[in-house]
Amino acid sequence: MRRAFRFIAAGTLSTLLAAGNCLEAQEQKQKISDLDRERAAKMLDDMHDALKKNYYDATFHGIDINARLSEYKERLKKAETLGDAFRTVAAYLAGLNDSHTVFIPPRISYRAEYGYQLEMIGDNAFLTHVRPGFDAEEKLHVGDQVLSLNGFAVNRKDLWQLEYYLNLLDPKPATDFTLRDPSGKIRKEQVLTKYIERKLMKDLTAAGGFNDNYNLLFEEEKARHVLRSRYIEQGELIIWKMPVFELTDGEVDRLIGMARNHKKLILDLRGNPGGYDFTLQRMLGSFFDHDVKIGVRMTRKGEKPEIAKTRGNAAFKGDTVVIIDSSSASAAELFARIMQLEGRAKIIGDRSSGRVMESLYYPYHEGVDIQVFYGASITVADLVMTDGKSLEKVGVTPNEIVLPTGSQLAEGHDPVLARAAELVGITLDPMAAGKLFPFEWVPLEGHN
Repeated sequence: MRRAFRFIAAGTLSTLLAAGNCLEAQEQKQKISDLDRERAAKMLDDMHDALKKNYYDATFHGIDINARLSEYKERLKKAETLGDAFRTVAAYLAGLNDSHTVFIPPRISYRAEYGYQLEMIGDNAFLTHVRPGFDAEEKLHVGDQVLSLNGFAVNRKDLWQLEYYLNLLDPKPATDFTLRDPSGKIRKEQVLTKYIERKLMKDLTAAGGFNDNYNLLFEEEKARHVLRSRYIEQGELIIWKMPVFELTDGEVDRLIGMARNHKKLILDLRGNPGGYDFTLQRMLGSFFDHDVKIGVRMTRKGEKPEIAKTRGNAAFKGDTVVIIDSSSASAAELFARIMQLEGRAKIIGDRSSGRVMESLYYPYHEGVDIQVFYGASITVADLVMTDGKSLEKVGVTPNEIVLPTGSQLAEGHDPVLARAAELVGITLDPMAAGKLFPFEWVPLEGHN
């Protein structure tokens, strides 16, 4: 049974890590072979099949997907490298302009680590983290505004496509920046990528793939460590940083149980990409003494109300502030919007990403002795909220917009968390707030 999720590419973590067989990096740059062209054509057919059978909108937003398939088959004939072929397959789905409907290409034999993270703050992009030991450390600084990346202006509308391209579809050996530092000075930098070799996955079957599967699970566990919930208890206040909606009912109940020992809660959903529907429902049921309508789930089979069942006396009844930002997506922003619509919490921070579609991952593979694994993330449902609107491409606008400046980022201050504390009657210095939940990079060890 597939689990419904509400964030891009089947979780961006677990599915991509388990996306199967690696292809050597140089193969993507070499002239494409007849066999690889045939494989790419099969991948394109599989993407079309997954879309045709499962996409939530049976009209495909008015696009003639059969004609589009014929067009992209012709384009595949002109692909000169395997990388060109993968980009052609990806472009076929990209025509829907749906961030949850994407091609997941075969896993390559290296992981590109750029050594930096950027984020939209308001309408501008800023560097929020720079990794020690990378080329980026010498050239980039937290708080720099990113004016362009590889010649492209960085904006909210297109950022997800840029990240998909650089992180998954076509990693680059270097990225070129135009930056503005907090003092206003503009400069250009080129940052070299570090490549982390991965073990070549040849067999993920139970019979022959124990070691390969163990390696994938170990790699995923390393990454999951940084996605654990963290919390700080300070008197009558608990601050809960929730990085992803992938908690079991028991885990939600345990954390809500801790919150019930306090009168006030700050739930920090910044950077939270969403997660599973059952976690969303359990979370919502843990804040209300009555069942709450999430919205109407819209699929090609019709409409169905989605309800979160109350946890009754086990629900948290105290004052609540929810923090969101431009990276808060799907289940995270649905939670925030419902809490806002119901008047259960004050929402502060930045406008959320506006990516709330529900999607499923459909796996495929090619080959016999050595198998190539790939897949499709396909949107299977949209959600219309109780106000009659969808958050897709709109996002949640906070009750109070609070944005850090470049200087505050550079100094490690967190004025958003400090303001959230102020709203529940607690004084928290912005510098102290910035130290409560230190940023953690996914460890490089154990990934090769």
